[in-house]
Amino acid sequence: MSEDTIDYEQWGLDFFTEAINENRVLDAVRIIAGQQIEFGPVKAGPGGVATVKAYGEIRQPSATRIPGDHVGYRVLLPLELTIEVAVQVEQRFEAELLVPFTLRAVPRSGVRIFIEAEPPNTEEMQVELRAQGMRSTVLQRVADVEGELRRFVAEYVVDELEKPHVRATRTIDVCGAMDGVWAVIGPKPDDGKPAQSGLG
Repeated sequence: MSEDTIDYEQWGLDFFTEAINENRVLDAVRIIAGQQIEFGPVKAGPGGVATVKAYGEIRQPSATRIPGDHVGYRVLLPLELTIEVAVQVEQRFEAELLVPFTLRAVPRSGVRIFIEAEPPNTEEMQVELRAQGMRSTVLQRVADVEGELRRFVAEYVVDELEKPHVRATRTIDVCGAMDGVWAVIGPKPDDGKPAQSGLG
């Protein structure tokens, strides 16, 4: 037996680790990057005296491998939003959200791998507001709806990841991929024609 021979279990784990690398995981999320996102308008504050709406774009994600035997990645998905708060006059400011969630490689029948997405935890989201000269009363209106904004973003991300064309990018058909490669590099069947010598 060759010195580099390993058992089936170790080979399978090595395969998963190589097949589901950072780039392939990010490919499953990049498909929603660049999309426009819109929230509201919703009423906020006592008696709903303020109206809040937000709009912006999903930016490029990053991923970090989670230590352990199971192949998984922690993904950070940034969003940039413009938030408009109207009380008596409209005030506008910028917000950055960082949405963390987990993607795990799950074996499926038919020698397939599915990249499963765990829903984002709203409490783990990072929200940063940027504004100059904004009155504390306006900031309070935003605080009133921050939880709702977090829930909306979490649901939006889950809905996008579960769309059929996105789920398709999260499914790896190993046999299909191998058949495609073998069709290119494998031996070609004889077409039955006699070989040409190339001599006149």
